[in-house]
Amino acid sequence: MHFKLLISLIEEDKTDQVVRAAREAGATGATVINHARGEGLKVAKSFFGLALETNRDMVMFIVEEHLSRHILERIGEVGEFGEPGTGMVFQLDVEDALGFSSQIERLSDVVEEQI
Repeated sequence: MHFKLLISLIEEDKTDQVVRAAREAGATGATVINHARGEGLKVAKSFFGLALETNRDMVMFIVEEHLSRHILERIGEVGEFGEPGTGMVFQLDVEDALGFSSQIERLSDVVEEQI
C-alpha cells in the first residue's frame, strides 16, 4: 500500500466538519494542530498592534493513495476553499511510515473495492 499525507489549513470553526467529512470519505484518523498562523497575498489587518485574523488549525491525514483525491476534494468542499483566505489543502507522497498497521488492515478491503 502507498500513502499520501494531506495537510489542510482551515478556519478553526470548520475543523470538526472537515475531519468528519474526511472520515466519511475514507480517512481513518487525523492529527489537529491548533492555532496555526499564516499569511496570504494580503497582510493581516491589525488594531493597535493586535492581529485581527481568524484562528486556523492545521489538520493532517495519512490516507491510502487511491482514496486521497476524493478525500482532498471533500475537504476542499466542506472547508469552502473557493474563496481567498478561507484555507487550503494539499497532498504529499509518504515514502515510509510506521505506527498505523491496524489502519492498514482495515483499509485493505476498502482499497480492493476501489481498484
